[in-house]
Amino acid sequence: MSTIDKALETQLANIEAKTGTSLDALTRQVLGQGFTKHGEMVSWAKETLGLGHGDANTLVHIARQRAEGDAAPASDPLDEIYTGAKAHQRPIHAALMAQISGFGNFEITPKKGYVSLRRKKQFAMLGPKTKDRFELGINLKDEVSHPLMAPMKPGGMCQYVVSIHDAEEIDDDMVAIVRRAYDAAA
Repeated sequence: MSTIDKALETQLANIEAKTGTSLDALTRQVLGQGFTKHGEMVSWAKETLGLGHGDANTLVHIARQRAEGDAAPASDPLDEIYTGAKAHQRPIHAALMAQISGFGNFEITPKKGYVSLRRKKQFAMLGPKTKDRFELGINLKDEVSHPLMAPMKPGGMCQYVVSIHDAEEIDDDMVAIVRRAYDAAA
C-alpha cells in the first residue's frame, strides 16, 4: 500500500470518528443534498458536518466516485503527477516524503500537479514544476536561511520555494525547515 493510500485510509477513519457516522452513511448524506457542484458539496460538508476543508473535500471526492460506481481511485494519484518527462522526479518526492512522514500525522491531498501536506493548515506542497525542476513549497512565516530556498511574494500559496533537481540536494537543514513549518501548522 502506498503512502497516499495509507494516508487516505487514515483520513477516512478520522472523518468517521469526527462525525460519529460511517463512510457509507456520510456518502449517502453528501449525495442526498441534491447539489451538483463539487464546491457546494464541500461547503455543505464543512458547515453541516463540522469538517475542515481537506476532510470535506476528500469526503466529497469519495462520495462522487462511489456515485459513479468507482469506490476507489483507478490508480495511484502520483502516477498521474509523475508521468512522461516528469517521471524521473518521483524519487525526489519519495525521499522528501520518507523524511516528512516521520514528523507525525498530517493529511496528504493530491492536486492536479502536486501534493498538498496539511495539518490544520497547509505546511508544504511538493511536486514537479517543470520537466527538469522539482519544487518544494513551504508555508512558514519565520525567516529561514538555506542556499536553495527562495522567498516568495506575499499572498502566494507559500512563503518559500525550493527548487530541487536531485534527491541528493535534500539535506538536514532543509528537512528541519519543513519540520518547523509542520509544527507551525498545528
